[in-house]
Amino acid sequence: MPLQSQRPPSGGFPQEAFTRLAQAEPGNYWFEARNRLIIWAIHRYCPDAATLLDVGCGTGFVLQAVQAAFPHLQLSASDLMDRGLAVAQLRVPTATFFHQDACALDLPAQFDIVGAFDVLEHIGDDARALVSLHAAVRPGGTLLVTVPQHPWLWSRVDEYARHVRRYRRRELMDRLHQTGLEVVRATSFVSLLLPVMAWSRWRDARRRDVLDPGREFRVSWTTNAILRAILAAERQLIRWGLSWPAGGSLLAIARKPLAVPAVNPATPQDRRP
Repeated sequence: MPLQSQRPPSGGFPQEAFTRLAQAEPGNYWFEARNRLIIWAIHRYCPDAATLLDVGCGTGFVLQAVQAAFPHLQLSASDLMDRGLAVAQLRVPTATFFHQDACALDLPAQFDIVGAFDVLEHIGDDARALVSLHAAVRPGGTLLVTVPQHPWLWSRVDEYARHVRRYRRRELMDRLHQTGLEVVRATSFVSLLLPVMAWSRWRDARRRDVLDPGREFRVSWTTNAILRAILAAERQLIRWGLSWPAGGSLLAIARKPLAVPAVNPATPQDRRP
């Protein structure tokens, strides 16, 4: 589908990282596990959805997985970055793409599902972004959000990725409630690997070499298979109803009420960890 353009200011993610990211995603334990969790969430909480908007779609890796799992869904996606959109269009040529700022979407109340998968942490005014996402969800529809969690995990990788924050759970829940959304499920993920993540970030903080942002995703076939199996077990427990209290990332599933209350975009000042 042709790109529909609304030119926003640049920023949010390093352009040169998209090629590296597109190469790292397929088969990688973390990216594949996140995709499977998102697909489960759609099956479980949005079984009758007909339309989906992926905001901040990046390389389109999530969008491609959603298309494979739900071929009936009418897919749309938006992003700030030209290079990411170009890769996403190659991966999912049947989707409709928009070059729009997540804080100023011009797509009012037309989507059954709006997703923002590891997007909000790039945005300084995340309260404004959530108001914009909220406006794109039809009444009764669902917002799916994933974010990196725990400020104490902050590292050079977050800085390279131009993250503004890593979230505390309460912080994200408050943001969603203030936007007028009802949180129906929230769970951490990458929980069983949290000790490994903490050790990796501690080790990286002690390094004095030039940052290699892809280092933590380059693992051997055997290690990748083990980590994939661990995250599959974690995901099964989520399916059975366990909401993990801590983990490297956080998934929130929120519903827009049929009777929409007034939105209050005012939130506390952002604090960088």
